[in-house]
Amino acid sequence: MNILIVEDDKDLCHAVTWQLLQEGHLVDCCHNGGDAVLYIGQGIYDLILLDCMLPGEGGLHILRSIRAGGNLTPVIILSALGEVNDRVAGLNAGADDYLVKPFAYSELSARIASLFRRKNAFENTALSFGDLSLDSTENILMCGDKKCALSQTESDLMRLLLQAGDKTTDRTVLLHKVWGLDTSVENSNLDNYIYFLRKRLKTLDSRVTIVNRRGHGYRLEDSGG
Repeated sequence: MNILIVEDDKDLCHAVTWQLLQEGHLVDCCHNGGDAVLYIGQGIYDLILLDCMLPGEGGLHILRSIRAGGNLTPVIILSALGEVNDRVAGLNAGADDYLVKPFAYSELSARIASLFRRKNAFENTALSFGDLSLDSTENILMCGDKKCALSQTESDLMRLLLQAGDKTTDRTVLLHKVWGLDTSVENSNLDNYIYFLRKRLKTLDSRVTIVNRRGHGYRLEDSGG
């Protein structure tokens, strides 16, 4: 796997790089926002490890920019900012995971493996419900001749909802299947991603809606079915 580390702490960058190389990954490093934009623009990375607080352009601004430009490369934020609001801001900006410094390398390694297990599990499957269909290989949601790109997390969540159709999927099941059994992601983050998906459905003019069964979970509803 080709990994980019964007981190201004050079000692941390070197330590993580050494560990990743031992696991057989290819690694590039950069230490400021300007260089990060240039590296990411190459489009060659399978994963980006991104610090929030960088010289020059900030990490969250970079993340929002690449997501707005359609770059869906998985991103794990590495940050000393560990409050709930900080983690929510990172996930809302488009991160696939968020790890607070200082961290054990074994945890980072496990999160990388978990992220790509989820990605691989959801590949090569096309699902549909009502007027919607999802290409989970390309993370594209389609309605008629309209389509929009989803982040990896959005795509994983949409796939589960499409699989269940009009049957409610429990919140705990969604959290565990999308973020992993050992997740520290807050329940509110699930609601944030449901909000993002509802916006996608409106953009596509779909007749499908995501319905909240309070205290239980979410399901899809087709107003034309």
